[in-house]
Amino acid sequence: MSHPQRYELLLIPDHSRTRTGAPGRPIRSAIVAATGETGASGYPRYTGQGMEADIDPETCTVEAVLIDGEELDPGMSVRVADGERRTS
Repeated sequence: MSHPQRYELLLIPDHSRTRTGAPGRPIRSAIVAATGETGASGYPRYTGQGMEADIDPETCTVEAVLIDGEELDPGMSVRVADGERRTS
């Protein structure tokens, strides 16, 4: 099975506990490229621009992530940019 070679990831403040429930605007983005390795989550690993993520290529869901080598802060989320399924 062929996996996308790149994705754009968005670091977003999670405002699900606020009265609007809407996610915040992205505060950072990164283009990550496939490493050819599988992460601890069992999904393909992608790295780039300070982000390292395991991404489920079927659902475009970020299953595990490090930002600048650190775990994700509470209240933040990382998502694949809408419509991203880059193959080049």
